[in-house]
Amino acid sequence: MVIKYEPLNRRERIMRLFREALEAENARDLETAKRKLDEIMELAREEEPEFYFEACFRLAEIFLQEDNYRGAVKCALRGIHRAPNEDLYRLGVKRLGDVLFIMKEEKRLGDIAEGMDVTLGLVKDDEELHRFVQALVRIARGEKVEERFSLEEFNEIIGLLKG
Repeated sequence: MVIKYEPLNRRERIMRLFREALEAENARDLETAKRKLDEIMELAREEEPEFYFEACFRLAEIFLQEDNYRGAVKCALRGIHRAPNEDLYRLGVKRLGDVLFIMKEEKRLGDIAEGMDVTLGLVKDDEELHRFVQALVRIARGEKVEERFSLEEFNEIIGLLKG
């Protein structure tokens, strides 16, 4: 008798990968956790945007644990850029603000002063997010920023970083 196993559907596979990523992170196996989250992002990018969003921010948290602040910001921006609705977009901006606050406290804002060209290219179709990332880079370089944004969360982050 031959038993055929149906492949896991996308959502089940993503949920299994999330569980494996969390287990790996809890075991301090950050490389395995990152690989699992990358796989989730690949599977979820087009058809499961909520899972993509969460995987981006889980990966950002791992990068923070590794003191890879630029990587954390880039992952957060990817999640925001692909957020499937306004609520997740705003939540993502708030979570990015948390990352940036940590960077400011650790005196690591300079980490995003360079090497953000690919990320700027990624968000260029969202005009306000693009301008916000440009403003972040200018602040990281020590330049003065007086720009205002229609999304109040962006203004709050800029004010926090300048203050």
